[in-house]
Amino acid sequence: MKPSVPIRIALLGYPGVQTLDLVGPLDAFEAANAVRPGAYEVATVTLDGEPFRSESRLQITPDCALDAAVPIDTLIVPGGAGLRTPSLSAAVAAAVLRHAPGCRRVVSICTGLYGVAPTGLLDGRSVTTHWRYAADVAKRFPALVMDCDKIYIQHGAFYTAAGVTAAIDVSLALIQDDYGPHLSLAVARDLVVYIKRSGGQRQFSVPLQFQVKAGDRFADLAAWIVAHLSEELTVEALASRVNLSARQFTRRFTETFGQSPADLIQALRLDAARDHLVETKAPIESIAAAVGFRSDDVFRRAFDRRFGVTPSDYRHRFIAE
Repeated sequence: MKPSVPIRIALLGYPGVQTLDLVGPLDAFEAANAVRPGAYEVATVTLDGEPFRSESRLQITPDCALDAAVPIDTLIVPGGAGLRTPSLSAAVAAAVLRHAPGCRRVVSICTGLYGVAPTGLLDGRSVTTHWRYAADVAKRFPALVMDCDKIYIQHGAFYTAAGVTAAIDVSLALIQDDYGPHLSLAVARDLVVYIKRSGGQRQFSVPLQFQVKAGDRFADLAAWIVAHLSEELTVEALASRVNLSARQFTRRFTETFGQSPADLIQALRLDAARDHLVETKAPIESIAAAVGFRSDDVFRRAFDRRFGVTPSDYRHRFIAE
């Protein structure tokens, strides 16, 4: 049964909060209200009710102090440099521990984990955070089961999310949990989030991983391959673009990227296919050809092997008719 009254969301701000971690969810829930009036009642709160500046120096005036916002359905703790200071982390953890029993959900975004992990509420649970801080969080809080590869993770009443834009992903997941996929997808479209990612997807897309790893010799080639996936990308053709023999190219490519050219190109093609499936209504056969598969049957089988779901099922999962 869907909620009949507004769901009360408290976004906990503090000096040094990451701006997007805070305002991303705020905009997502307000976009939901634009589509379904009264879906959410959202308050920006602080521990003391006083104005504060974000990490990027944006001056923010909260609606009230956290203690004045009760009852709270969902408490969201954004990340930011401020929360990585011991005194503020301890104060936030004490407040979370005090309010969590009265909340249906507690959400940590990015390094908001520094304010939730000390409570012990996440001990033994799978969590994620921004990839840059995952090792430090895991070291400080060894009782957590860190999975820094994920965009967001739900474990019972607790949600943890990776950095910055993952705040939108987890907000969409909360909206879908509350009101179903039609509202969450409407919000995604309104925010121009071109693909609604699941928590099981990786923080880094395949093209981004590819381009980050590319050294000077392969930097231009990385961008060229991503832009020409529909073409016949033979080893000989790729090798000629970087002035190497096919044998030299294969060896150096494998050393750089940890996999063969054929394996990585297929991964890039399948990653691009996922975008096409969500962004367009093109037939599966057309998408297969657009990303370089010469047979839609080969494409379907490769897609299923990589993602554990058929292209058609993937499309139905992420697009509301």
